[in-house]
Amino acid sequence: MTRREARERVFELLFESEFRADETAIEIFGTSTENREVAEDDYVKRAYFTIMEKKDEIDALIGEHSNGWKTSRLTNVSRSVLRLCVYEMLYEDKIPHNVSINEAVELAKTYDEEKARVFINGVLHSIKSSLPARD
Repeated sequence: MTRREARERVFELLFESEFRADETAIEIFGTSTENREVAEDDYVKRAYFTIMEKKDEIDALIGEHSNGWKTSRLTNVSRSVLRLCVYEMLYEDKIPHNVSINEAVELAKTYDEEKARVFINGVLHSIKSSLPARD
């Protein structure tokens, strides 16, 4: 599985989690692995479970940089894309921030409204500027 495919799997899991709030991350991952044949990929597991564990921290950072938009007001797609990218910027030291941002915008192009891309790109670049350089 390529990193792009792995990101897409994590995005799908995060999006699905928005609709299955009464289930744990372990339950959602298990069902997804069985029903959609989500590959047992280390990145997918690490990213999904870390995002679910650190969701409040990640959402707070997104909220600080989204110009008055509360994370709860974002679409499920935008919120999932942002969470995935912020996770990579905070916890995946070997992935340059610009790569994470570009991949997030690509996910938004595929799954979200056109105007969401600009918003996502702006929020992520604002977050990037607040973090230590990695590129």
